Order: sequence, then C-alpha cells, then structure tokens
Amino acid sequence: MRLWNFREAKASNKEPPSHLGEPMPKRLLALCCFVLAATPGFAQAAPLSTAVRTVIDSAKAQTRVTTGYDPSYVRIGYPGGDVKPETGVCADVIIRAFRKAGVDLQKDVHEDMARKFTAYPQRWGLKRPDTNIDHRRVPNLMTFFRRAGKELPITAQAGDYLPGDVVAWDLGGGITHIGIVSEEREARSGRHWMVHNIGRGARLEDVLFSWKVIGHYRYFR
Repeated sequence: MRLWNFREAKASNKEPPSHLGEPMPKRLLALCCFVLAATPGFAQAAPLSTAVRTVIDSAKAQTRVTTGYDPSYVRIGYPGGDVKPETGVCADVIIRAFRKAGVDLQKDVHEDMARKFTAYPQRWGLKRPDTNIDHRRVPNLMTFFRRAGKELPITAQAGDYLPGDVVAWDLGGGITHIGIVSEEREARSGRHWMVHNIGRGARLEDVLFSWKVIGHYRYFR
C-alpha cells in the first residue's frame, strides 16, 4: 500500500483522503501532549502564589547554607531570633522559610501559647512559654498550625501534598520530624520532594512517605 505523500499532494493540488485528517506529524504531536499531560510528574501544575514561591525558594536556599544539625538549647533574640544559619533543627527549616514570606513563627507560636498554654503539649516540664525554644519543637508547631485552622487530611495520595505544604512525621521512639513540600517531584510517581533537616543539614530529598505522616498543613494559599 502506498503511503499518502503530503508534499506531492500539495504540488499537484490533490486533497488527502478524509480518514487522514490533518498531517500525521501534528496528530502525533497532539497525542504526545495528551499522554504527557496524563502522566504523573508531567501534568501542568497551577501557578504558585508569591508567598508559596517565597517559602519554597527560601527552603531550598537553606540546602546551600545549613550543613549541620544541632538540637542544643540556645538563647536567641525575640522576635526574629535564630541560631546560626549553618546549623539548626528540622523546625528551623520551616521557621526560616516562613520568615521570608513575612510570618514569624517564633512570635506567633509564643503569643498563642501565652493565650492558651494548656492547649500545647506538656512534655518538657515547662510552666510557661519560652521564646527561645517553643517554636523550634515539632509538636508545638503542629499544635499551632492546627489551632490556626491550617490542618489538612493525612492521605496516602502523593497528589494531595502540594508545594509549600508542611508535613510532620513520626520517626518512631517518640521522635518527630517536619519538612516543607517543594515543587520538584519524582517523575514516575509525581511525588513531590521535601526540604528537611534530619541530621545532615537541610536537604532536598524524595522522602514524603519515608516515615509515618502524622501532620499535613497548608498555611499559604
């Protein structure tokens, strides 16, 4: 069977057979676009808000600065206090990123704890808020986000976790962890990578479901 030659047909003013429709290259291009759009990891994402973009960029920037991990109690200023940028704990990733978007979790957590101290976990033997450490503890951040109405359902669906979301994990043995969802994602599954510091400095890694998720929050829209 002789294939239809569009170049010859154009030169002789012949019309292509009706079953061919438009030239094959265009049809293939449309089909490829459809397949890519339906493939996890390739679907077009909605544009990020300025706040979310700022939070993600700040979190990722920390991977080039924060190379260590130090859970020591440190006296810091208030508000806007911080430990040395080269170090910190997992919560510091969240705190620093949010500050770039104009939200000081040190101040907000402290003020909420001052209003309702008993609503927060009573695990550290404190009888009053402490601006040096309260906001740097994962259970306190989880409580603050929940009380602020920022809590979302926990699911096993990667697509439910969007860039800028905050995720908390249970590592076992009473140890909690926290990180920020980035816009980068694993090509096959569509699972977003996380910015977090679990002991080796701030990293961008595919760890969303590496541990039990115990908290999912969306502060910025």
